[in-house]
Amino acid sequence: MASSKDTQKRAARDSMKEERARDAALALKEYEAESLAVAAKTARLRALRLAREASAPPTDAKPTGARPILAKAKVAKAKVAKPKIPNKKMPKRND
Repeated sequence: MASSKDTQKRAARDSMKEERARDAALALKEYEAESLAVAAKTARLRALRLAREASAPPTDAKPTGARPILAKAKVAKAKVAKPKIPNKKMPKRND
């Protein structure tokens, strides 16, 4: 026999599950709407860029987006004389 406390707990748990399901569905709709808005904006901006590039006269210069490859400068290393430490041998012991 189920007590009234058990039925209240079950009803509260079910209502929380339903609320979470509604929240999840709403979040998914918001995510999809935002994704569609980003895709539409990207397509619009791409069309504008392509139109601008098509109307501009061709240039002989390299594209501004490409970075030139810089040659690494060779740095001359200064030769520093290392101090020579004489090889001192320990004197032999006469025991």
